[in-house]
Amino acid sequence: EKIRIEIISLGLTESRIASDETIQQLFVECRLYNFLAEETPLSLPKPTSGQRIHYNYSNVIHVDKANNHARREYLKSMLLKPDLHTDSLRFTVVSDPPEDEQDLECEDIGFAYVSLREIFQKQRDIIEQDIDVFDSQDYSAVIGKLKVTVEALHALRSVYEECKDD
Repeated sequence: EKIRIEIISLGLTESRIASDETIQQLFVECRLYNFLAEETPLSLPKPTSGQRIHYNYSNVIHVDKANNHARREYLKSMLLKPDLHTDSLRFTVVSDPPEDEQDLECEDIGFAYVSLREIFQKQRDIIEQDIDVFDSQDYSAVIGKLKVTVEALHALRSVYEECKDD
């Protein structure tokens, strides 16, 4: 009755992000549709080429019937209506301004996605898998790899069984 998300590490490719001096600290936000956004508690120094920064951040999204009806209904509609563009968890890589330049804004620099419907279709959770991070200014450019775990299959099966009962 829960979805477990782990943001393990991030590595950058040679891209505009890697060479941008103003981008120094990075954190990662994870969002399920429009429900909630969770972010890694720390922003870490931008990794150099070939290096990875390790967040080792884990979070659980509860989707039990008793307390999280809206999230459950969202999961049901996602499984039943394959045309929804909202079947993914979205990971956003965010540039955190340095301490001495707090007047600068946080800036979304890249996005990565994990399709919950795909997890259900393949009947397989995503365990410590690298997913592409796409440039926020150019969706065709991959700027890095985010290693994540998304354990959602059990919850999705449970929601699906409920759909069949309704």
